Amino acid sequence: MNSRQRRGVILLLLSVLCALGAFAGVLAVISDVNSKVGPETAAYRLTGDVEPYKPLKPNQFEKISMPKRWLSSTAVTDPRQIEGKIAVTPLKAGSLLQTDMLVERPQLRPGEQEIAIMIDAATGVAGKITPNAGVNIYATFAGEKKGDPDQSRLIVSDARVLEVGKLTRASDSSDRGDRATSTVPITFALSVLDTQRVAYAESFAERIHLALVAPSEAGSPGGPPVDKGDRTYTLDKDK
Repeated sequence: MNSRQRRGVILLLLSVLCALGAFAGVLAVISDVNSKVGPETAAYRLTGDVEPYKPLKPNQFEKISMPKRWLSSTAVTDPRQIEGKIAVTPLKAGSLLQTDMLVERPQLRPGEQEIAIMIDAATGVAGKITPNAGVNIYATFAGEKKGDPDQSRLIVSDARVLEVGKLTRASDSSDRGDRATSTVPITFALSVLDTQRVAYAESFAERIHLALVAPSEAGSPGGPPVDKGDRTYTLDKDK
């Protein structure tokens, strides 16, 4: 073997060694990335904005794959985790679904009935009433006979809200003439008697007002009971 052949063999060996070194480097990088990324798991991403207090529909999110170690402990990894639940805040497209974004949709309890009425946004604690909230329902009535004072009555105390609908524009007729106002349908879970009271008030009261009840210490609706003498108010009580 002459000197030129020896140099060729040496260069070939060096090339092989360099290739092996580069391959080992690539394997090391891949191994390092895998160790940092770890195994992947399913996650769910919103494909569109979701309004608060609305149930999620299958076409509003999509399944994606992400490294498990990058997901928080509250990430939704199974669509069964969101069945029967509603969003508690506005959700934006592209957000990863988290279980703490959602709550159980309020359901009727034994002995309760569901009734929905339209409430003027100005008299319905504008935007602060949410599902599972407790409210006192007041109605104002004109005097039954000429000369009788107008009255404000507490129709139902601590009524449980099931659902709050979408704000709409409507025409409200009053002594001041027709004027545009915003109304919102609110659904309550009530006993049979309270359902009748609300239906009566919606039919015959001049206006219905909602008063938000502070949550109890347990975190559920339940304000203090209202004394019987405080359930009806007329202006002469302040004289």
